[in-house]
Amino acid sequence: MADIEIYSSAFCGYCTAAKSLLKAKGLEWREFRVDQDMQARAAMATRTGGARTVPQIFINGHYVGGFDQLAAAERSGKLAELLAPP
Repeated sequence: MADIEIYSSAFCGYCTAAKSLLKAKGLEWREFRVDQDMQARAAMATRTGGARTVPQIFINGHYVGGFDQLAAAERSGKLAELLAPP
């Protein structure tokens, strides 16, 4: 199974949409709440090159981006490539 990480916060519609898309595909993820954990916020900023918005999504260590990029990857077929075992 793919290693999926989502940096998120409470009351984030795009975070909910990203998790719904992944759930519909039967996928699981690890969630890091940047509104409750300043270390997670700092890690997110470092890993993304300074992004401050959520969600920020990584699949198998590859930086996908936010919900819009995740949805675009799903439409284009790139998400299936990212989820494929190495």
